Amino acid sequence: MKKFLILLLMALCLSGCSVVRINEDIDTTTSVVLSKENKLFNRIGKGYKYYVPRGVTYIDTDEYNEKLYSKGNYYYLYVDVISYYHKKEINYKENKDAYYSKKLEGKNKKGYLEINQVSDDLYFIEFMYNYAKIECLVNKEEINDAVLDASYILSTIKFNNKVIKIMLQDDYFVNKEEQYDIFESKKANNYFLEVVEDGK
Repeated sequence: MKKFLILLLMALCLSGCSVVRINEDIDTTTSVVLSKENKLFNRIGKGYKYYVPRGVTYIDTDEYNEKLYSKGNYYYLYVDVISYYHKKEINYKENKDAYYSKKLEGKNKKGYLEINQVSDDLYFIEFMYNYAKIECLVNKEEINDAVLDASYILSTIKFNNKVIKIMLQDDYFVNKEEQYDIFESKKANNYFLEVVEDGK
């Protein structure tokens, strides 16, 4: 029985897993996740795609910004396709006054992670990596989970150069379509009425 238990434990320890849940310190979390070459994706944005880990829910999109939700916390993802396209250098100096501050470098990817205490138990996380940034406000005990989720999201962002090139052309912004809902009530908007009255 003991041999079987030992073999079972060895098999569990030696078997690989594609997603690693880490509840250790922030340095370990970021170094393990950011060093992996992960090609998964399940969300597509304007000129980019990325992976939303299990437990994180997509809420909304506004241009290149996306709102995500996990365990009572909102994550705000900002993707900078213009800086990516022009290969802008990231200049970050570590902040000695922050709760946590570190410059990050991976395989041709750079960024930083800064965490600041904003109240007794609330911490503001600003995690920039691979021309994208996640910002969130969490309790102290949720910092590791938020950093882990952000690490997976930011490390999996892949840009589509052809799409970005088309979007950055002048004609793209001139011919940009605007959505209108003809079934939406306009009762709250009196602007048209004011313009007609002024024209009399």
